[in-house]
Amino acid sequence: MQYAWLIWSIILLVVWAVVYLSLKSKESKKEMLVVSLWTSLLGLTEPLFVPEYWSPPSLFDLAQKTGFDFESLLFAFGVGGLAVVIYERIFHIKHERMSTEEKHEQRHKYHFLALFSAPIIFALLFIFTNLNPIYSTFIALIGGGLFTWYCRPDLKKKMFASAFIFSGLYFVYFLSLIAAYPGYIQQVWNLSAISGILVVGVPLEELMFAFGVGFLWSSVYEHIKWYRIKL
Repeated sequence: MQYAWLIWSIILLVVWAVVYLSLKSKESKKEMLVVSLWTSLLGLTEPLFVPEYWSPPSLFDLAQKTGFDFESLLFAFGVGGLAVVIYERIFHIKHERMSTEEKHEQRHKYHFLALFSAPIIFALLFIFTNLNPIYSTFIALIGGGLFTWYCRPDLKKKMFASAFIFSGLYFVYFLSLIAAYPGYIQQVWNLSAISGILVVGVPLEELMFAFGVGFLWSSVYEHIKWYRIKL
């Protein structure tokens, strides 16, 4: 089990590459790559989750020694890109820039607050509550998604669909890990610090995380770039 985290992070990158190569639009490929690169930086937050949430055996035992690990960077890279384009891969959408008039509508006065709402919510919960960081993450993702929905109601269909689609893919991904490494979840996850609820062996919190990522992250590119979806 020492290299399970590394192997499954690499498998996620293989899935990422397959999806990336299957995209027809250059804009979608750019979107996937750019979001993945930025999302990979979230892997640096791993010390917030080790050992409060889990303690994965990692390459060179970095997670146990420092809290950081190389696998988290790979995982965050793969998750970010897949969450942002999975809807586009299925429904073959296109983007077009919003007009100047649209950008100056009343709801967009909170544009920057909405963009940074998720990290702000997470920071406040992390500092002022005793919540396990995985719950702070979920609340921040959903809260950030709701702020985005307020500013960009045109993206709500993509956000909700992506949340369910990505959750399904993430669930299958975890089932493959469980099948290959029976007992890995019980060994690595700090189940006593969270709900301990397993859905076909998958921690409930992992599915919550996947739903939140799909909900918020699917809209991040359009929100930042002032794009709207053209069917």
